Parts: sequence; structure tokens; C-alpha cells
Amino acid sequence: MANKIKTTALRLYGKNDLRLESFELPEIKEDEVLFQVQTNSICMSSYKAAIQGAAHKRVPDNVSENPIILGHEMCGIILEVGEKYKDKLKPGMQCTIQPAISYPGKEHEAIGYSFGNIGGNATKGIIPKEALEMDCLIPYQGESFYKVSLAEPVACILAALKEQYHHKKGKRYEHEIGIVDGGNFAILGGAGPMGLAAVDILLNAERKPKLLVVTDIDDARLDRAEKLFPKEIADEKRVRLLFINTLNVSNAEILKETNGKGFDDIFIFVPIKPLAQQASELMAFDGCLNFFAGPSDKNFSAEINFYDVHYNKHHIIGSAGSDSDDLKEAVELIDKNIIDPAIMVTHVGGLDCTAETVLNLPKIPGGKKLIYTQISLPLTAIDDFEKLGESNPLFNELASIVAKTNGIWSKEAEDYLMANAESIE
Repeated sequence: MANKIKTTALRLYGKNDLRLESFELPEIKEDEVLFQVQTNSICMSSYKAAIQGAAHKRVPDNVSENPIILGHEMCGIILEVGEKYKDKLKPGMQCTIQPAISYPGKEHEAIGYSFGNIGGNATKGIIPKEALEMDCLIPYQGESFYKVSLAEPVACILAALKEQYHHKKGKRYEHEIGIVDGGNFAILGGAGPMGLAAVDILLNAERKPKLLVVTDIDDARLDRAEKLFPKEIADEKRVRLLFINTLNVSNAEILKETNGKGFDDIFIFVPIKPLAQQASELMAFDGCLNFFAGPSDKNFSAEINFYDVHYNKHHIIGSAGSDSDDLKEAVELIDKNIIDPAIMVTHVGGLDCTAETVLNLPKIPGGKKLIYTQISLPLTAIDDFEKLGESNPLFNELASIVAKTNGIWSKEAEDYLMANAESIE
């Protein structure tokens, strides 16, 4: 590469210190790849890194002097390949990246948290040797970018489902990995994007629950979830699917849906104490609780019934991230249209809205915020396209496009946005 390549990227310098900056990337080495990011979806983990700065376990202590590029749910196109990987990788290949590279001796480092020249909220970046050696650059054949940008959160859910375990019947010291097939499953705080993705996966999995209960306290989110997954669809999959607002329904009433047995598997998607306590009360004998949503408070704690841990064999685990095999599985499920991660997306925006979006993420309603890193665009709710279209031709056309898919983001919408929005550079 004769000349240095310019990138524009969202860089983290410390607590709540995010800056959108343009700078030059160095020439790639023989064991690196130059990558053009096309989309990056915003994860709550990025918010946690932004508010914690160097206190975050994956963010370097010297981030104030050596800022990192934030964002890890990305996909894009290879621009140039170092000599070492020219037989395996080619310019023009579409790829996503497993952010948790798990490099020996650097297990805490991850793309989107630890590196200065690669991250999802950037126009271009350099994929380091660590990621390539650990096979974290994963090609895909799909026609759209946004779906595979959402493969990483899908992979995290797949990994969490594999981490569930229960005692084998009659085998006191042997565990069976995975959820109880034909059992009772509860997703607490589950009407957000990750909960919806979990529902989609569970409905289409070979091992699936007989009863799936999704709780939340937001009627609007529950209404949207029920429209996305109507009873008829769940019935076809042989799953009894219930959406419950727990502001109006007691634990006793929820347990009645299980005929008093309780839930074999429970996921918590919002890190708040009442949900942890509720999960403890809803678990069945030999139930497994997965505290999926990690808290930002290192001192977070909640009351758990240890009588039930002892006598009813309740077990509690936590699940964070995924590995490359999980991400490959997620890409395959998406490529084959077995699951559709578009249901997670409620907002789209350009790279220039990312800092404000990340820092205010808990306050912004809806699901996933999808960033198109090559364009300039305010963060915009899909539901607002029609109103904005009264004065803006871009949103008028987008409103017409998403109307064809009942308000769900699509390849046609992506193609139009990328072709017609203002470029960031």
C-alpha cells in the first residue's frame, strides 16, 4: 500500500469521552487486512465501555493516550490483504468479525474495546494479526450487510443456549448440556432486541421448549413482539408462546401457566435486581438460570433463595459473548433465512450520530440501533419515516419501502439508503 489510508472513526479516550475523528491508518503488514466497515449495530456493551472508560476490563489503561475504536457488531468488505493471507482471503470478500479473539496471553483484548485501528464505528480499519491467527474474520455470502452485522448478538444467544445444563435423569453426577427439550422456558425482560432474537432462535431450533414465556413491563414493546411472533406462527412450531406484562401479573399467576412446575430454563435480559429475584422464585426443580445481561455495576447483587439451590438443585450461570464457531453458526442460520435478525432493528443512522447514540443508549426506546458507517444521518426510528417523509424525499421513499415488509428493515431499504444518503467522507 503506497499511500496511507484515511479513516473516520468513533474513538474512546476515557469515561464518557467519545470523539468522531478522521486520521490516517498505517500501511498494512503482511499479517494484516485492510477492511471497509459497512454496518455496525450498537450493543449495550459499547455503552458500558463508554461510561467506564479505562475501568472496563477490556479497555486499555492508557486509552487516554492511545484511544480505541468503539463497536464490535460489524460487517464489511476486504479492501487489501497482507501477503501471508493472500491464498485464503481476497479483496471484495464480505466478512464479519468475531470480536472476542481469545488470543493466547491477551485473552482480555477484543475488537471494539482494545484496538486503535479497528472497530465497528469506523469507515475503514486494519484487522490485526491476532484476529486473523484465531480465525476471527468470517466470510459470508449474503446479499445484505445489516443481517450479518447482527450475527454477533445472535451468536451470543446461541452460545448462551449451549451453556445451559441440567442433571440427566437417574444420573446424579452427569449433566446434559442445553435447554430442556419440550420444557418450560422464560425470558425475563425479553421484549427488547436480544429477547426477540432469542424467541426467533427458540421457535426455529431443533431443541425447543413446549412453553415459552416472554415478560416485560412495556406494553408497546410487548405489543410489537406479539405482532412479530403471532400465536399462529408459534403454534405451527409446536410452542405455546405467551407475552406477559409483569406489572399486571403475579409470579403465582405465571407459575399457573406451568401447572405449578416452574421453568426449567430462564434467561434474564435486563440486569436489575427484581428480575433476578423473580427468576429465583420461578425456577423448576433442577432449573437453570442464565444471567445473560451483564451489569455495569461491579457490586451488583440480588437475593437468591439458597434453600432452593440446595434442595431443588437450582443452578445459576452467566453467559457473555461467543466464539468463532457460534458466529459461523449464526451466519449460516441467517444466510439460510432460518432466522431473520431484521426484527431486532428499530432505528438506523449514520456514523455521525454514533457518539450521541452510544452515550444515551439506555434512554432511547426500541430495539437495535443500526449504523451505516459510510453515511451521514441522524439516528432515526423506522416508525418515524412516514412523518419525516412529508418534508424529506429520502425518508418518504424509505417509508414506502418498509411498508412492504410491515415496518421491518430490509435489503431494499438498505440498498436505497446506502445509495442515496449523504456520504460521511
